Amino acid sequence: MTNEHTEQASATDKSQYIDAAATGIETMYLTFAVGEEGYGVPIGIVTEIVGMQRIMSVPDVPRYIKGVINLRGKVIPLLDVRLRFGMPERAYDDRTVVIVLQVDDAPVGLIVDRVSDVVDIQPDQIDNAGFGSSDGRSVVSGLGRSDDRVTILLNVPVLVSDADIALQIPQSA
Repeated sequence: MTNEHTEQASATDKSQYIDAAATGIETMYLTFAVGEEGYGVPIGIVTEIVGMQRIMSVPDVPRYIKGVINLRGKVIPLLDVRLRFGMPERAYDDRTVVIVLQVDDAPVGLIVDRVSDVVDIQPDQIDNAGFGSSDGRSVVSGLGRSDDRVTILLNVPVLVSDADIALQIPQSA
């Protein structure tokens, strides 16, 4: 590749980066895989991504609530997305991570098979496929088109707020 082509490619890369940064955080999604499917959550509610660690079991909760972790003094309930979606359980490996989200002033961790990347999906690239009930309580908020792939965008408050997963753990001061 000649210097002219290298400089041109570098300028193109920079302009794409600047354009993506200028669009704002509200159109950015953290994407991740569970099984063979790609999912996304709004990047604005993601507080961090951590590797798997010791999980303390909590009795009398649904199977997809794996328990809690203590993350720097904060107790965070963990929801295994694979089990929440009715997929078969699989052993956690070195790519399995916890995506810590802030939902309604409470932290919650989503256990996913692997994190993919952060993508910019504009509102006109999101299709409402009519999933869920008419009251808007679907776990799928839309289908986002980005390049040659489709990402299932999740309605996180619905995902973590079902009545059967109301896990209330007192926080120590």
